[in-house]
Amino acid sequence: MPKKSVGCATRPQPASRRAAADLINEAFKKSDVSEICHAIGAATHLYNISHLADKSGIARTSIHRAFARDPQKPNFTTIVRVLDAMGFQLHVKMRRNAGAALLKSVENAKSL
Repeated sequence: MPKKSVGCATRPQPASRRAAADLINEAFKKSDVSEICHAIGAATHLYNISHLADKSGIARTSIHRAFARDPQKPNFTTIVRVLDAMGFQLHVKMRRNAGAALLKSVENAKSL
């Protein structure tokens, strides 16, 4: 009896841009790089990959490889370009009650 591949069937696949954004945001909340890559890869299936490649300036094969089931951990530029090509953007917000590294003194922080 041949083996059945479950692949991505065990993980949710977005059906809309809103669902894709929600899936990506949930992955970022977990701070899990593999989950982030999977979520972005799942979102790319909503788009014409050739159009994403043209718009992002990244080769189709590189997009496939970056967000494959076992990703090669794409660089941040790739992530930002592909998200931008899909019409998404990243933003940073402070987590409540999160254990963060200690801040430098206010005097030093002002010079940033």
